[in-house]
Amino acid sequence: MTRNGLTERVDNIYLSTLSEILDSVAPHHDLEPSLNAILEVLSKDLHFPRAFLAIMDPESEKLKLSITHSPAKDYTATYAPGKGVVGKVYETGESVIVPRMSDDDQMLNKAFNRSEEEQKGLSFICVPVVRIDSDGNQEVIGALSVDSPILPMDDLQEHQQFLEVVAALISNQVSRLQEEMSLHAQMLSQGMMPGAADAPPPADFVATSKSMKQVLRQARQVGPSRATALLRGESGTGKELLAEAIHSCSPRREKPLVKLNCAALPAELVESELFGHQKGAFTGAYQNKRGLFEIANNGTLFLDEIGELSLDAQAKVLRAIQEKEIQRVGSEQPIAVDVRLICATHQPLEQLLREGKFREDLFYRINVFPVFIPPLRERREDILPLAEKFLDMFSGEYSKEIKRISSPAIDLFTQYHWPGNVRELKNCIERAVLICEEEVIRTYHLPPTLQTAESTATDTSLSFGEAVAKFEQELLVDSLKKARGNMLQAARDLRVSYRIVNYKVKKYNIDVKKYAGAKKKK
Repeated sequence: MTRNGLTERVDNIYLSTLSEILDSVAPHHDLEPSLNAILEVLSKDLHFPRAFLAIMDPESEKLKLSITHSPAKDYTATYAPGKGVVGKVYETGESVIVPRMSDDDQMLNKAFNRSEEEQKGLSFICVPVVRIDSDGNQEVIGALSVDSPILPMDDLQEHQQFLEVVAALISNQVSRLQEEMSLHAQMLSQGMMPGAADAPPPADFVATSKSMKQVLRQARQVGPSRATALLRGESGTGKELLAEAIHSCSPRREKPLVKLNCAALPAELVESELFGHQKGAFTGAYQNKRGLFEIANNGTLFLDEIGELSLDAQAKVLRAIQEKEIQRVGSEQPIAVDVRLICATHQPLEQLLREGKFREDLFYRINVFPVFIPPLRERREDILPLAEKFLDMFSGEYSKEIKRISSPAIDLFTQYHWPGNVRELKNCIERAVLICEEEVIRTYHLPPTLQTAESTATDTSLSFGEAVAKFEQELLVDSLKKARGNMLQAARDLRVSYRIVNYKVKKYNIDVKKYAGAKKKK
C-alpha cells in the first residue's frame, strides 16, 4: 500500500473514532460513563493498550488519576504539577511524546506498574485538557494520556494532534467532573456522604427525559451538602418543585422549607418579610414580626425570582449568608440564624450584573451549584407522563372518571411549543378535566391555542387572512362541539350574537347537525 493510501486509511480511522466520540459528549450524558466510553473508543479504534485522564483536584492541588481504560487493576495515583511527564504537561500546557518509555527518566510509571519489558515496547503520549472561560482565559484542568505501541515519530505526532482535538472536545465534561469532585470533597469535609444520585425521583417529580434525569441527579448531589443551589430556567419549568426535592434529600429534611417569591411583594415589604421587623419600625408595624430567615432557622429558605430583590435587600441577604445573622427592620440587635439557601431565577443574572442591578459578590455566593432546568419544548419525552400525572390528580380532585387522553389529543400535546412550560400544561389538563364529561380527554376539550397550534404555527403557506379564518373556524367548531350543536349556547360561550354565529356557520359551511346528536357518556 502506498504512503498516500496508508494516510487515507488512518484519516478514515480518525474520522470514525471522532464520530463515536461525538456520540458520547452530549451534555445530557452522565459524566463518568461518558468519559469512560471515550477512553474505551480510543483504546479500541487506535490500538492503545491504555488511555486515562488525570484531573486537577482543587482541594489537594494535585492531579488525580480519575478515569481510565486499562487492563491493570491498580489505578491509584496522584501527580504533582511539574513532576513526571503528566505533571510537566499540566504545568506547561504543552503536549509531550515519549518515543520509548524505558528510555525516558521522567516516566514515573506510578499508576499501572508496567514491567520493564512492557515499557521497552511502549510509547507514551500526553496532552493537556484546557478549559476556556467566557472571557477567553485558558486554564489547564487535566491531562489525557495514552500508552501506544512503538511507532515512527510521524505516526506518534499524528496521534498527538488527534488527542489534542479529543481533549478540546471533552474539556467541558472534564470541567464539570472537576466541579463534582470538589463538591464531593466539600460534603465529606462536613461529615456527609453524597446523596444517592441514581435514587428514584420523589413521588411528585417526573423525570423521564435524559435532561431531567440529569437535573434530578444534580439535585441528589447537592442535597446533602450546605452548598447554595441556584436553580435557573424559564418560568413554569418546576424550579420550586426541584427546590423541594433538594430539601427532601438534605439533613435538614425534618426542618422547615420556607418559600418566598421575591417578585410577589412590593420592594418595600420584601425586607420586612425576609428579616422581620420591630413594633413601631414603620407605619403599620403594630407588633414584632419574625422574618422568614428566623422561621427557616436550621432549615431551608427558598428565594424564588431572586433577581427581583432590591440592591439593599441583596446586601442584607449576603450578610445573612456570610455572617449567619440578621437584624430585624427597626432593630440593631443581631439574631443568629442557620439557614441553607436555595435560589431560583428565570432572569439572566449575568446581564443584571453588567447593568449594576445585581451585586457581584452575592451572585458568586449563590452560584455555588447552578442547576439549569430545560424548557418543556426541549424535553418532549416528559410531556405525556406529566399530562397523565396531572390527569390522575385532577380527576381525583374533581371526582371525574376520566381514564385516558385520546391519541389525537396526545399529538397536539407533543406538537405544541408550551411557552408556559409545565405550569401551562398543568392548567391545560385542569381545564380539560373540568369540561370533560366523557371517559377520555379529546381534542375538543383542549384550549383553542393547542388545537390551532399546528396549523397556525407550521403552515407558513397560509396568508394572514387565511390563518385568521382558520383560527376563527376552529374556535367556532370547538364551541359547537361543547354546546352539542346549540348555536345559541355557542354564541353565549363565545360572547357574540346569535346572528354572527349563524353567519359564520354558513360562511364556513359547518354542518351543525353532526354535533347536535352527541350524547353525554357516563
